[in-house]
This record gives sequence, C-alpha cells and structure tokens, in this order.
Amino acid sequence: MGNGTSRGRPPGRIAAAVGVSVLTAGLVTACGSEEGITLNLYYAPEDTFQTVVDNCNAKAAGRYNIVYNKLQRGADDQRVQMARRLAAGDDGLDILGLDVTWVPEFAEAGWAEEWTGANRDQAEAGVLPGPLATATWNGKLYAATKNTNVQLLWYDDRITPQPPETWDEMIAEAEQLKAAGKPHNILFTGAQYEGLVVIYNTLVASAGGHILSDDGKSVVMDEGAVQALEILKRVTSSGITDPSLTNMKEDETRQAFQRGNGAFELNWPFVYASYAEEQPQDLPHFKWSTYPAVDPGVPARTTIGGYDLAVSSTSKHKPEAFEAALCLRSQENQKFSALNDGVPPSIEALYTDETPLDPTKPVNADDNPSMATAYPMRDAIFAALKDPAVRPLTPAYQSLSTVISKVLSPPSEIDPQKTAEELRTKLTDALNSKGVIP
Repeated sequence: MGNGTSRGRPPGRIAAAVGVSVLTAGLVTACGSEEGITLNLYYAPEDTFQTVVDNCNAKAAGRYNIVYNKLQRGADDQRVQMARRLAAGDDGLDILGLDVTWVPEFAEAGWAEEWTGANRDQAEAGVLPGPLATATWNGKLYAATKNTNVQLLWYDDRITPQPPETWDEMIAEAEQLKAAGKPHNILFTGAQYEGLVVIYNTLVASAGGHILSDDGKSVVMDEGAVQALEILKRVTSSGITDPSLTNMKEDETRQAFQRGNGAFELNWPFVYASYAEEQPQDLPHFKWSTYPAVDPGVPARTTIGGYDLAVSSTSKHKPEAFEAALCLRSQENQKFSALNDGVPPSIEALYTDETPLDPTKPVNADDNPSMATAYPMRDAIFAALKDPAVRPLTPAYQSLSTVISKVLSPPSEIDPQKTAEELRTKLTDALNSKGVIP
C-alpha cells in the first residue's frame, strides 16, 4: 500500500454463502477448461479477488481460464516486475493490474493495448470522471477502471463532536485539545514515500494549484503549490503531529489513531474495517467526513487512488483478455469487491445501490450485506469523488514522485519559497530525464 492506493480490508465478515457458491462454480469450470485458453492476470493481492476471478471463469464456460498471479504487496515491486517482463517482450502476461499512476507510462512504452469500439464503450459506461481520467492518456483509453479510492477525515466524536471544515479549523482544534491535555495529533502519512506525495497533491489541488501543466509536459509549481507547502510546514512544526510522523505510512497512521494518539486521521477507507474488527466496542464513535478544505467554502479536492486493468500488448489472446478484464471490473464484481475487500467502486450507480449482495436472500449486514449496511462511508466517498484530484499524469510519474517525497522530507524543514524553487528545478530535470533520481 506504499503507493497511497490502499485497497482496503473487509468491512465485516465476507458473505460466505455467496462466496462459496461462486467459488465452487468457478473451480468446476476451471477444471473443465484445461484445453482452453489460459489468460494470465497479474494483479495486487486482494483477499477475495480470487472469487471474482472464479466467477468470470464460470461465465466464460470453458472458452478461457483466468489465472490470478498475485504480485508482491509493494507497489514499486509490482511495477518493476511487470515492466521488466513487458520490456523483454514476455507474452505470458495478458491482463495487467495497474496502479492509477502507471497508465501513462505503460501506454507510452507500448505495453498496454488501446481500448476501442465496443470494449471502450463498456469500460467507460457509468464510470465517474475522476477515475476514468486515470485510465486515459493523450485522449485514448488504455485501461478499464477496476476500483478507485479516496482518503477521508476520520475522528472520534467523543473528542471532537463535529469534524473541522478547513485545515485552519483542524489545526486550531488540535492546538486547543493539546492545551487541554486531550488526544490532539493530526495523523497522516508523513514518511518519505508516495503517501506524502498524496497528501501534498491534495493540498495543492485544494488550493487551486498545479504541480505540472495539464498536459504533463512542464513544471508549474504555482501559488497554490506554494500555499500547500506553507500548510505542510505549519502543521508539522506546531507540535500537533505524531513524533513518529516521518516513519508513518498508512497502517502506522491507522494504528496511532486506534491507540488514542490522535484527534484526526487522514487515511483511506480500509481503516473502518480494521477499527470494526479490532475495537468494535468503540465503532459507534468512529466517524468520518470529507477532507478539510484549504479555503473556506471551497470543497477540498482529494487525491484518488485505485487500480485499472490493462490488456498487455504482448498477449497472444487479446480479444479474450479484453472480455475477461471487462468481467473482472463489471458492476456486479465491483460491488462484490467493495463489500468484501473495502475497495471503493469506480461505477457511479453503486454509490446509491441499496440492494443486498444476493437479492434472492434476506438482507442481513453479516451474511448478505448491501452498500448501505457494509459501506456506511459511501456518501462521503462519493462526495469526494465528484471533483477529485488526480496525480500528475505523465509517463515520468515514478521519477516525479521520488523527487517530491525526497524534497518534502521531513515536512517540518520545508521553507515554502525555497522548497518550491527546488521542486521546480528537480522536477524539470526529472521530466527531461536529467540528473540522478534519489
């Protein structure tokens, strides 16, 4: 989850009866299709995604069999494994699970097939504009959105009955709580990695700023980007962040909040399932809201994460791979993954879907959940997704991310104007492939 695109954890128990029946059907089909086409899917570990794969294999009725090859947990390791094999012309990869920041790179390198015609129409149908932008490069679609993700503000209503609406309010409340000897820290991912870039990108977009130009070809670092640096400096040098901030990634942030070491947590939705599992007695007090705004009355623009599915340009079975990818991210399967793995869907209609996972059975939050019962934060996620921030779209994103996290670390030592100038220089060098990337 180091790329800031946490896929989440199960929000409650898996719908066992449904999962087992689908899984059994899938296994029978897989065993009966030994002579059919094998499609190799390379995708990040996701607890119940094998059930989705089995469901799609059952629908294929022996025409092909999808094999789920689980990539490493680390996002950088996932990218490197696929990139090296594709660069070598390996035809053993058919469907690629791409972090939303990788699509331009894989498209530009010629590793991902363009989606056209009916395949494109199906892949785009009903998808929220923000997630869809992550699958697009130079006006062409190179992937189908599998799931999206967006951070929320999490708080305990016994400490702060109402969430702050702006960063200024949040900082002021944290300082007041500290003075009163109460839990007060603002917890977020401050380690030198992608999580820090996500926080910064959200602040930049929320301030109306830009890191790169819209076409991704030049560095901007405008007033909004400088204002975001000022906020990061202020929040991390006021005694209201965890002493371990520079070592905190997603799970460390979650754990710190659950230990009572903070008043506010900025994190992905996976924290809800963890809280429900580990501290169920306190769950009624674990609340959420959209991200605090930079400017009063102007909603925050929160950076989205998630995964897209691409078809490898080296695949020998492209028509089948497109069909299988569409199945894996269908509305039905996005709903299943949202309810069982906590990953927010990219299809808009699911945010107002009130039907249970299995419409033929009585509704029960434990064994037959709906989005309403198992995904209570869906309205806040949907609100954030209406106008989200997308990380800079460029084939050089990995280099840019490395530069940004390096220059911003530690955040307490930021000098807004000098840091902005350093970013302008180093990001320009990265775009032009100059210098050594730290």
